Amino acid sequence: MALPSNASTAPVSEFLLICFPNYQSWQHWLSLPLSLLFLLAMGANATLLITIRLEASLHEPMCYLLSLLSLLDIVLCLTVIPKVLAIFWFDLKSISFSACFLQMFIMNSFLTMESCTFMVMAYDRYVAICHPLRYSSIITDQFVLRAATFVVARNALFSLPVPILSSRLKYCDETIIKNCICTNLSVSKLSCDDITLNRLYQFVAGWTLLGSDLILVVLSYSFILKTVLRIKAEGAMAKALSTCGSHFILILFFSTVLLVLVITNLARKRIPSDIPILLNILHHLIPPALNPIVYGVRTKEIKQGIRKLLRKL
Repeated sequence: MALPSNASTAPVSEFLLICFPNYQSWQHWLSLPLSLLFLLAMGANATLLITIRLEASLHEPMCYLLSLLSLLDIVLCLTVIPKVLAIFWFDLKSISFSACFLQMFIMNSFLTMESCTFMVMAYDRYVAICHPLRYSSIITDQFVLRAATFVVARNALFSLPVPILSSRLKYCDETIIKNCICTNLSVSKLSCDDITLNRLYQFVAGWTLLGSDLILVVLSYSFILKTVLRIKAEGAMAKALSTCGSHFILILFFSTVLLVLVITNLARKRIPSDIPILLNILHHLIPPALNPIVYGVRTKEIKQGIRKLLRKL
């Protein structure tokens, strides 16, 4: 009886990331706008963090939550985009086994951390508008610390099984990932084992976390809208809505991009496979670039803080 070849028995030590397998010429055209968006995201979030840190008037709960969102955006960008650009510019397609699953964990956990942060920010706006007299006693620095701990612990704990389940699969000869990043589905389908449990867990955990956050956000804004519609004072309604306008824009954009990504993945057989790959990259890049800009433009205190910072340079 012939012995199995070394290729089929040797453990996998690395994967190869093949971006846009059908349209690899896209890489040269995409590298410039992606690198510019990456620099914008890094610069805008760093500026926002420095401004909040140095400006005493911004040392308040909502700005602390915004700082948490910026930190999550920075980590997500640094986890995904430099590797994508390395593939585009230097053809560095290989990624080690451990680095691939680390990237998978960060992408899964930090995406749900962002969703959870939006939920906490929605609660902050709910208390500010529906219970303004109790705001300072409810939304305290201790509340923000507990909320941040909850955001990190909940999503890290529920996301950890995804890369663990994938890493425990048996990978045979196929090591080429037809994607720019190590998504769970792109990696696990290379396995020789049954991946039903892997897919089922990601589906249930992902939609439970994101779905529960979205439901709580919708409930918060329903109560906010109900309270605002009761306000009779002239100009008070517009002022109340403006306090949560920036947050609502970011939630709407985050949810829309995520929904488009989900729909394109479900319709993968009807559209080119490269489209979901591109949308997945943009989902890790465009929201981080826009989040600090939207708050910087629409929030007077942050805008003034940025101006002060620029004058000192």
